[in-house]
Amino acid sequence: MTNQNDSDYQIRLTSLLSADTLGLLTTSGKDLIKRIGIDVIRGVVLDVLTGRNIRNSTEILTRRRIAALNLATFQLFLQGSKDIDNFIERLPYIASEILSARRLKKEERWLSQWILGLTEKGVQNILRDNYQLLAEYRDSYIDTCREVVAQQSLDYGELSGDIHIGTELQININWLFMTYLLNTIGSQTLTIRGSDKSTYGKLFEKLVLGSLLHVMGFEFQKSGELENMTHVFWLSSNDDDRESDATLLYEAGKGVRFDIGFIGRGNTEISLDKVSRYNREIQLGRENWFMATMIVVDRIGEGSRIQELANKIDGTIVQMSAGYWPQRVARTLKQVLGFEHPLVTMEQSEVGDFLKEQMHDVPLEAFIGLTD
Repeated sequence: MTNQNDSDYQIRLTSLLSADTLGLLTTSGKDLIKRIGIDVIRGVVLDVLTGRNIRNSTEILTRRRIAALNLATFQLFLQGSKDIDNFIERLPYIASEILSARRLKKEERWLSQWILGLTEKGVQNILRDNYQLLAEYRDSYIDTCREVVAQQSLDYGELSGDIHIGTELQININWLFMTYLLNTIGSQTLTIRGSDKSTYGKLFEKLVLGSLLHVMGFEFQKSGELENMTHVFWLSSNDDDRESDATLLYEAGKGVRFDIGFIGRGNTEISLDKVSRYNREIQLGRENWFMATMIVVDRIGEGSRIQELANKIDGTIVQMSAGYWPQRVARTLKQVLGFEHPLVTMEQSEVGDFLKEQMHDVPLEAFIGLTD
């Protein structure tokens, strides 16, 4: 057992968690695919292509991650109480000393922030990124929690009891234990939800656009490594002006930039603000290319000006909430580029089965760099 006189700075919260749990803290898009399997990811992409809400499809993944981390945090409190003298009373001091060290791995930084009821946003907004204010915040946090515990004890009596895990771990809990634990889990949940939203957004933007263009018969190539200049596309390219989520080259001198965003009805103008700065022509090799603009969003809210604004830049808006929206994309490409494809004239009742069949051969791993 750690001696009470040992410096709190020497204690690492990550040492109280398993390697598998630490992996859940910093899951990337590539890690996600490896963990849950490409077939599950393929199913989510198909859901989006057929008009289903991506949030519904990914919510179960987020809930599983949160549930696993919530239980792991509980285990951290129990293990710490077993291994370290006065662990619960010392916990805010342990967390603040770790955060004061800076240059921390994300796992250690996040755990320490959560212990103090903070998230990354909380550090930015409450502390204003000034870690010299950390000790003052910590003391205020401790005082507030103890005041709440004292009132709770006065109203309902003392909380006491033992928790057993297996035959070896037996820990006594009280109101302070529960207060710090629940505050930690609350901050953890906020962080993980924000992290997953960003991770899933970046991951599925590439996968959905890449799948859409592959299904329509275009060849995926890596940006900067073009072997030919017709009927090809690449993802997340940077040109001299703005970044586009996908760039399609159809035939000499004609192409399309795509921008996609899994954003709600209140934020669709954000996407338009980005693409409105695209140049209508780019130079590839020695040739100038006319580039049309297509904006793919989750849905457009009532009263939104995005359609009107898109018209001013000769852009097209496509809503993913519309059933079989890939057909709308194909028909738009027909109008803009003269694109020919079965999707253009296909009966809508046949689109779902067509997309399902085509998704079997989509190289999802290549879109996010999991293959050479």
